[in-house]
Amino acid sequence: MRVPLLDLHEQLRPLRDELLAALTEVLDSTCYIMGPKVEALERELAAYCQAGGAVGVASGTDALLAALMALRIGPGDLVLTTPYTFVATVGCILRLGARPVFADIDPVTFNLDPALAGEVLARSEHRGRIKALLPVHLFGQCADLAPIMALAEEHGLPVVEDAAQAIGAVYPWPEAGGQVRWRRAGSVGTAGCFSFFPSKNLGGIGDGGMITVADAALRERMRIIRVHGGEPKYHHPLLGGNFRLDPIQAAALLVKLPHLPAWHRARRRNAARYQELFAAAGLPEAGAVVLPQAVYAPQAKDDEQLDHHIYNQYVIRARRRDELKAHLLHHGIGCEIYYPIPMHQQGCVAHPDWQGAGFPEAERAARETLALPIYPELTFEMQAQVVEAIADFYQK
Repeated sequence: MRVPLLDLHEQLRPLRDELLAALTEVLDSTCYIMGPKVEALERELAAYCQAGGAVGVASGTDALLAALMALRIGPGDLVLTTPYTFVATVGCILRLGARPVFADIDPVTFNLDPALAGEVLARSEHRGRIKALLPVHLFGQCADLAPIMALAEEHGLPVVEDAAQAIGAVYPWPEAGGQVRWRRAGSVGTAGCFSFFPSKNLGGIGDGGMITVADAALRERMRIIRVHGGEPKYHHPLLGGNFRLDPIQAAALLVKLPHLPAWHRARRRNAARYQELFAAAGLPEAGAVVLPQAVYAPQAKDDEQLDHHIYNQYVIRARRRDELKAHLLHHGIGCEIYYPIPMHQQGCVAHPDWQGAGFPEAERAARETLALPIYPELTFEMQAQVVEAIADFYQK
């Protein structure tokens, strides 16, 4: 039995008629740029993400770019982020003439380590030059936002959450009296940036993105930037771009959004199944694999249904990772490496500052991690086959 890394056919099947009706509505309306579908999705996504408002854009990359532009990030500025992420995070910084400054990752969550970020901010050569923090909520779990926001407040910096892989993921925000308020990704920082790339938990039928932002003035600035900086038409007080969300994508996403909580639950169920199957095979105890941890796991039964980790990817650490990947692909099991080269080692980021620079946890993650199938429609039999194939590999 073939086990793909992702199978969108199974998601499409029950939604096909509703999706076709929504797309036909857009076609018949002849409103093909922006319009009511985009506005409706902005309202619904803002409410879902517990944000004050939202701005639809053409991709997750454009969300990051427009957010940084709205915050006036430009030539000579530094932006503190993680070296272990997709290239868009760093690429948007570079495209504005700014430069990334890296802090290493936490080895458990793969997210930016706040303590190390604090050390970077404290360096004399960075004082006054770092203009924003850009944490990434990698693989579906929030970065540790409370200490990150404390650093931002201490240094007077905006925070742009790269939440492309974490829509709906929650973070236990500490409040007075030891209470916790669960806050969704994109609702904590100055802005939150989301992607609707088809492989995401909430994926479109092409590219799409969204920025969540509470501040009304900043939100309006982003709306102007996404239409070439034009306000009113043919008047351009700002430099912008063509960052508009397509109404076809908005229509499809409006059909899918109500199903997102159930899809998150299915991914959490599949993650729990993997835990059981791997434990039964003795693989973690043998040191062959290290399984992902949901570090914000519930302390009370009432919280069990919260999306502490939405498992956009199910990423293990594996001994002899590259050999294991080849073995799985040979046996028809989809898998992928996110990401094989950390950002500070990428050619497009080359800078004298990074010559000989070491970010050991990011580099170790790049050598050891492997993503396994986790999509909602994955069956128990398929997961059992994945774990059996991994067990067979390590028994050779």
